[in-house]
Amino acid sequence: MLTEICQYLKNWFNRKPDGSGYPKYEGTFTIENGALTGVELTEGQYFRIMGSLFNDGVHRYGDGGLTDEEFDGDVWSMGVPPEIVQLAEDIEAWQEKYGGIDSAAMSPYQSESFGGYSYSKAGSGSASASAANSGTWQTAFSARLAPWRKI
Repeated sequence: MLTEICQYLKNWFNRKPDGSGYPKYEGTFTIENGALTGVELTEGQYFRIMGSLFNDGVHRYGDGGLTDEEFDGDVWSMGVPPEIVQLAEDIEAWQEKYGGIDSAAMSPYQSESFGGYSYSKAGSGSASASAANSGTWQTAFSARLAPWRKI
């Protein structure tokens, strides 16, 4: 989910608060036993892999779970704020509830009726109704995403 959020925000959180950048590594990297080697990262730190056949995206150092390979590419250290990590968890929960293909939130229709069955989406009078009707996580969480978005 963090990969999708960073792509949407156009923000890879590769700048420190003082404006300097986190380290970026370029070259040949090895992932062995699910762990990336050859970079200096802190346990729990997020990083981005680019150029990998199996592991492109955002990962958390020390969590393992990477597919073993050797690749030529880039690894960017990241400083993902706790607010974004929490936002990712909230978006995942929202998607579980409203993001399924059978969810009324995914329907382009406000209401429909057929074969003795009908439904209407709730009005926009409540926050949960608005979230359920928004259709995408980007729309449902736009207010919380906006401060982090880069143009």
